[in-house]
Amino acid sequence: MDELLIERYHLAKDRISEICIEKTAQPDFEDFFKKTAAFLTKTAAILEREKEELTEEELAQENRELYEELFPENYGTCYGNPSYAAVKLGEYGKAFCFLYAELRGTIAYAYEKKWWDYTIAAELFLEIYAAFEDSELPAVKTVEDILRSYVNDYCQDLMEQRIAEAVDPQLDFAVRIIMDSDLSDLKYLYAYGEYVSANERGVAEFLNSLSQEQIDSMAETYTEGYRIGFINGRKDITRKKTVNIRYNLGFERMVRSAILKFRAMGLEPVIYRHATHVVNKRGNARIGFTGGVANPQYEYDHRQDQALFLDSDFVQRKLRSMQNAYENYKELAAVHGGPACIETFGEEPFAPETKAEAWTLSETQQKQQVELDNESGQIVNRYIKGDERSFTIIAYPIPEIGEKFPEIFAEIVKINTLDYKLYERIQQTIIETLDTCQWVEVKGRGDNETDLIIHLHDLEDVKKQTNFENCVADVNIPVGEVFTSPVLAGTGGILHVKKVYLNGLQFRDLKLVFDCGQIIDYTCSNFETEEENRAYIEDNILFHHAKIPMGEFAIGTNTTAYVAAEKYGIADKLPILIAEKMGPHFAVGDTCYSWAEDTPVFNPDGREIIARDNEISALRKEDISMAYYGCHTDITIPYEELGNISVIDEEGESTPIIENGCFVLPGTEELNKPFEK
Repeated sequence: MDELLIERYHLAKDRISEICIEKTAQPDFEDFFKKTAAFLTKTAAILEREKEELTEEELAQENRELYEELFPENYGTCYGNPSYAAVKLGEYGKAFCFLYAELRGTIAYAYEKKWWDYTIAAELFLEIYAAFEDSELPAVKTVEDILRSYVNDYCQDLMEQRIAEAVDPQLDFAVRIIMDSDLSDLKYLYAYGEYVSANERGVAEFLNSLSQEQIDSMAETYTEGYRIGFINGRKDITRKKTVNIRYNLGFERMVRSAILKFRAMGLEPVIYRHATHVVNKRGNARIGFTGGVANPQYEYDHRQDQALFLDSDFVQRKLRSMQNAYENYKELAAVHGGPACIETFGEEPFAPETKAEAWTLSETQQKQQVELDNESGQIVNRYIKGDERSFTIIAYPIPEIGEKFPEIFAEIVKINTLDYKLYERIQQTIIETLDTCQWVEVKGRGDNETDLIIHLHDLEDVKKQTNFENCVADVNIPVGEVFTSPVLAGTGGILHVKKVYLNGLQFRDLKLVFDCGQIIDYTCSNFETEEENRAYIEDNILFHHAKIPMGEFAIGTNTTAYVAAEKYGIADKLPILIAEKMGPHFAVGDTCYSWAEDTPVFNPDGREIIARDNEISALRKEDISMAYYGCHTDITIPYEELGNISVIDEEGESTPIIENGCFVLPGTEELNKPFEK
């Protein structure tokens, strides 16, 4: 560290310690400043701590104290709660709520020894505090301008740091914890600075009960899925040098084994924390390694904090910063292979409360966010090329799923390792029938109002071409789907799901209306007013696009997973990764082949999958800014809500694949056996 930074840090820390005991701020704001100063003093002590000598109990207590303000039982009187901040601080509430969220990042900076990050956050706090020491209150705009200046002044530095963490294996904070710790001693969980809940401890304890052979088998499924994804995509993995591992705390034994297997492939891990600076956050998504979520409502309340500063100038500033950062790291970016994700599931489904006091994007800002996302995607693809990278995703339950957690975990391991050759053969039978026509009809039954017609691409030579990919267990684990990119013209109708869990949020009675393959109307029943329901969908499915297409139609074949979900009563807790294999599903947004449409893809039978484009993605040849949406959200109709899936020939005659939730196409009978047990 340079001497100037050390001096800045100590000046800030000493001043903050004085605020804890002095009374110079305006009285109405004193409580916020004193509590926040005490919090920053606590994180500074962790930052300066050179060697960890606390007991596990002391570490657990420290961890709880850092996060307990956010717990649901305490959130009603937390300044991170927009409603409480508005009551206590009036018109200043939104600005202080934003500040509160930004300063919570100092927990991560303290544990990672990021002195610069901590210092600029502390200086931001002091600048706001100084504005409230005078007898006359500053204007709300003055406070907000201080926050905007902070974001704009440090945008380049924060983007540079984030991109470096994504591609540079020398930034190995998490890797050192995984590889150097005694994983049988759960003290290591507290070394990250993430919230450690009963789930993280429970997963770690459970994995410690497994043999090394079992751990290695889990890691093998995960890493082989990644490797086979390159092979099936006809991409050269030997040109890649790094892989981004994303996981939840508690899975370190599996991740350690995976790192060793990736290294045997010639890949070094890059592992970074989910974003903590507002400049790098993407809604309430946690991309990177993460601990528990102390309160999902807090995350939801701050998902649009960028509304404080998002304007056309910021969009251009961030894009320039991203471009410059990638240019600085272009050699490392070129050899990056893509993400390998370990997801978790089992939490109680979260139905958020929408708060008027929270920051929300205006209509103009929504368009600017779309522009930013679109242009950002193009920059990333220039340096980490879509047709050269791959990925894999696998998911496991957490203890919150219920008392049968060990049994459910074992069942998921079994599902993740099903005989892919059996599914490949059965799915080939389905594909051969689908390839005889250009239209597929999907209808719900009972209360499900789904009534869709899907238009498929025209095959010039069915012996060499196919519309559907025969998806086995590679990039999307577990096995069990055939999918395509529909022709948008002619695709339309109603998609209805009574209850579904998307991107960590629950949707009830979700209805999407399609015309020419794009969503033209939508509703759900999460909230009392239609306005709130539509806004919820616009925020979390449409992502503020005026229209969004059906990028994928698929038929899930993993009836084993479906029966297991019914047996343990966990259907509403499964991640889309597994749920999409348990019935037909429809992805809205980009196709599965986005940024790599021109790379030929072949099924195991040697036929080329020609349905890699739709009318929108094809626009990349004329104007790439019109071709991509930067999102892909899968929505599944469960078998019990499914009336039929049938192919329709030119004479209008139909051939059913599924009727009343069961497979009826000859050659698919094996898929019904789990229903019979």
